Amino acid sequence: MVSPSKVEAETSISYTEEAPDGRRIIPDSDLVGTHPFSAARLWNREPLDDFYKEALENYPNETSIDPVEEMKLRKKIDKLIIPCLGVCYAFYYIDKTTLSYAAIFGIKTDLKLHGTQYSWLSSLFYFGWLAWGIPSNLLMQRSPSAKYLAINIFLWGVLLMAQAASRNFTDLAVLRILSGAFEAIADPAFMLITSMFYRRSEQPSRISMWYAANGVGVAGGGLLGYAIGHIKGSLASWRYEFLIVGALCSLWGIILFFVLPDSPPTARTLTREERLLAVGRLRGNQTGVDNKKFKWDQCRETFCDVKTWLFFLLGFVGNIPNGGISNFSTLIIEGLGFDTLQTTLLGIPQGALVCIWIGLGAFLNGRLPPNSRTLVCIVFMLPTIAGTLGFLLAPLDATAGRLICYYLTGSYQASFVLGLSIITSNTAGQTKKQLTSALIWLGACVGNISGPFFYRTQDAPTYHLGIGSMLVSNCLEVLIFITLRFYLIHQNRKRDNLAAASGANQESNAIKDSESLGGISAVCPHENETAFSDMTDLQNVK
Repeated sequence: MVSPSKVEAETSISYTEEAPDGRRIIPDSDLVGTHPFSAARLWNREPLDDFYKEALENYPNETSIDPVEEMKLRKKIDKLIIPCLGVCYAFYYIDKTTLSYAAIFGIKTDLKLHGTQYSWLSSLFYFGWLAWGIPSNLLMQRSPSAKYLAINIFLWGVLLMAQAASRNFTDLAVLRILSGAFEAIADPAFMLITSMFYRRSEQPSRISMWYAANGVGVAGGGLLGYAIGHIKGSLASWRYEFLIVGALCSLWGIILFFVLPDSPPTARTLTREERLLAVGRLRGNQTGVDNKKFKWDQCRETFCDVKTWLFFLLGFVGNIPNGGISNFSTLIIEGLGFDTLQTTLLGIPQGALVCIWIGLGAFLNGRLPPNSRTLVCIVFMLPTIAGTLGFLLAPLDATAGRLICYYLTGSYQASFVLGLSIITSNTAGQTKKQLTSALIWLGACVGNISGPFFYRTQDAPTYHLGIGSMLVSNCLEVLIFITLRFYLIHQNRKRDNLAAASGANQESNAIKDSESLGGISAVCPHENETAFSDMTDLQNVK
């Protein structure tokens, strides 16, 4: 609850002056601008350290935060952030599956694709992502996050519309590479924005909310495909697919530029007190909020941290199935004996089930004791493994049974989404967060590049090798979750021992000169010293 004296102090301060402690009070005109097209509104790179100090001064501990006011603010943030990221993710998945629907609308015949050319078109998208992933993340760190994301989404749509003009394999291949480059920022941006607005305990459910739009994208792609399949125009149906989806995507990019805030301090739809509370309540995360400076020590630590490579492997094996399914799902379903329009409609229950799997994962995780995420991830890999085995072993004439087994394979999405929340909760330091995010999605790129090549033309319509690659990847993913669990338990025990040895009230202002054990700082400072200090998870014992 904000005290009357605090309100009076705030209203009496001239924001062009310094606070009594010498700290600059950043005026709202510099944070959120004075009109829709002001520089602060369009491209704000104002250093926010003084705002973080102001937030910690207003909310120095948990008891200073009124739970009722925080709940109201959290609901307001949910209404602001989750719909924006959800629509982005739906477009993100629809965009990636347009080629799959184009395949059943005749693109292979019209562009005279042969051999492995369709598989190459599926994979080339991720070559662009692979090449531009890390540079794009570094550019986002230097830019307003939401604005940078919006510009990239607008360009996704432009390039998608351009694919409608493709005349041959080469045209489409170049445009697919460029599309992949501009989509490289999507998942890292979504994860970064989530970590900037939500407490650690809130992140799994929020990531699940926007990631569930993956299922909306699957279902929406099916509905769009069904509608586009009925268009009787002068162009081939697959060209309308690219044009319509691309135009909608670009329109959303323009809207997002003006709607989605870059960070809590610059969220113009929140009052100044709400913005201070939005920052102050994240003190316990100990992962920072937003810092525009690239730090080489954090870069080195990223590549030396075991967690980074476990996350990379998770991205890799978790996306070998995705690379195949996102581009061959329609061909797999069509291979069960359905016609083109029936195949587009059968994508709808597949998308609905993805939403249900992710919702169940978030529900179960929220009701289990803390630190159960890896266990929930393992549990939701089991239906995927069972469905994959069933699809492989069921008789070819068991159409309904094989379709049900195929739908079961979507449960891995719940595991992957909770895996993402493990990353946002356990990685600190802005440079390290950006690079770790980039690396997990580089792993995802390699997986998505590899996936389509397991679906060989000669194996159609059963694609046994492709489905088999899903089974192996799913089993490896379970092993990674087990390894990650035991590694994090080991690291937490180190931290507990360090905290006990250093004493709860030990004071320190010289982190860089402290002794370390296993890379973790041996100093135990007060949590307010480290809350927004842009320290990494290994530097910060908190």
